[in-house]
Amino acid sequence: MPGVHDTDVHERRFRRAGLPLLIEDYSAREDVFNRAFPLLALVFVVELLGALDLDWSWVANVAAVAGAVGVALVAVAAVNRMRGRPALTVPEDLGWPELAAFVVVPALLPLVFNGQTTSALVTAAVNLGVLALVALGYGLALGSILVWASRRLVHQLAATVGLLARAVPLLLLFAIVLFVNAEMWQVFAPMSGGSLVAIGLLLAVVALAFLAVRLPREVRELERAAAEDPRVAAAPPLRRSQRLNVGMVLLVGHGLQVLVVSVAITGFFVLFGMLAIDEDVVAAWTAEGGGRVLLGLDTTIAGVPVRLTEELLRVSAAIGGLSGLYFAISVLTDSAYREEFLDELTDEMRETFVVRADYLALRAAEGSGADGS
Repeated sequence: MPGVHDTDVHERRFRRAGLPLLIEDYSAREDVFNRAFPLLALVFVVELLGALDLDWSWVANVAAVAGAVGVALVAVAAVNRMRGRPALTVPEDLGWPELAAFVVVPALLPLVFNGQTTSALVTAAVNLGVLALVALGYGLALGSILVWASRRLVHQLAATVGLLARAVPLLLLFAIVLFVNAEMWQVFAPMSGGSLVAIGLLLAVVALAFLAVRLPREVRELERAAAEDPRVAAAPPLRRSQRLNVGMVLLVGHGLQVLVVSVAITGFFVLFGMLAIDEDVVAAWTAEGGGRVLLGLDTTIAGVPVRLTEELLRVSAAIGGLSGLYFAISVLTDSAYREEFLDELTDEMRETFVVRADYLALRAAEGSGADGS
C-alpha cells in the first residue's frame, strides 16, 4: 500500500530518537508491557521461590514450591477467564489485571506460606519498581534516549573546552575560588567515600527537581516555537504523554551536558591540584598531614613536582558536583548558557516536530485512501 513504508520510516525515526509516544496508536498495553512480557514472566517465576523457608526440611520446601506454582496457575487462570481468554493461555496484551497479579501474587506467597510480612511488602515494592523501570525503558524508550544521547557524547567532549572558554567563565572563576579555599579542603578532604557519594546524589536530586519544574515550560515553549513553522502549523498539539516523552529527551540530553561539564571541571582541578597543591599546603589546610598519595604519583617531571592524593580527588569531585548543579540551573535561566548549550538540542527537537507533522499527514492520506478503496 503506498505510503505505509514512509510511515514506518518515520516511526522508526521516532523510536531511535527516544520519542515512541509520537507514534499514533501507541499503547502501553500492546507496545510497552507486552514487549516486556519475557522479563516480567522470568521475574514472576523466580519469585515463586518466595514460598521457601530455610528452616524447613527439603520435603517441606518442595511442597511449598509446588503449592506456590499451584497458586500462580490459579491466579493466571482467573485473570485469563476475567479477560475472556482460555484459562492457561499466554496473554497477547498486558492490562491492569495482569499487572496487578504480577505485583500481588508473588507478594502473597511468603505471607501465606510462612507469615513473612516484611518479605511480602518487599516483594510487592520490588515488582512495582520493575513495572516502573519497564515503563521508563519501553514506554518512554529510555534505552533509545540514552543511545541517542551517547551519540552526542563525542561531539560534546570535543566541544567542551571551547564551550567552557566561551560560555562558563564565571563558573570556572567560582570553582577556582572554591578550590583554593582552606574550608573546602577541611570539609571534603577527610570525607569518606560513602558520604561523598551521598552528597553527589543529593546534588543530582536537587538538579533533577529543578529540571522537573522547568522542563515542562521548555517543552511548551518549544512546541509554540515549532508551531510558527508553516510545515508544523497544521499538526495537532502534543498530548500530555507526548510532552512527557519530549521532556524526558530534553532531560537526558541536558543531563549529558551537565555530566560532560562536571567531569571536565573535575579533571581540570585534579590536574591543576597535582601541579599547584603541594604537600605543605595539604598539611596546612587539612588534618591529613601531606595527604595520602595514590598510584605512587609523588614525583617530579621536568623539574615540576606532581602529586595525586585521595584528598585532591575528593575536593575536585566535590567542586565538579557543585559546578554541575550550578551549570544545570544556569543553562535554563541564563541566555548566554542557553545559546551555547541548549539551543542546538532544541533545534533538533524542533526538526522532529516537522517530521511529526509530515508523519501525521501521511497517516491521514493513508486513512483517506483506505476509506476510498
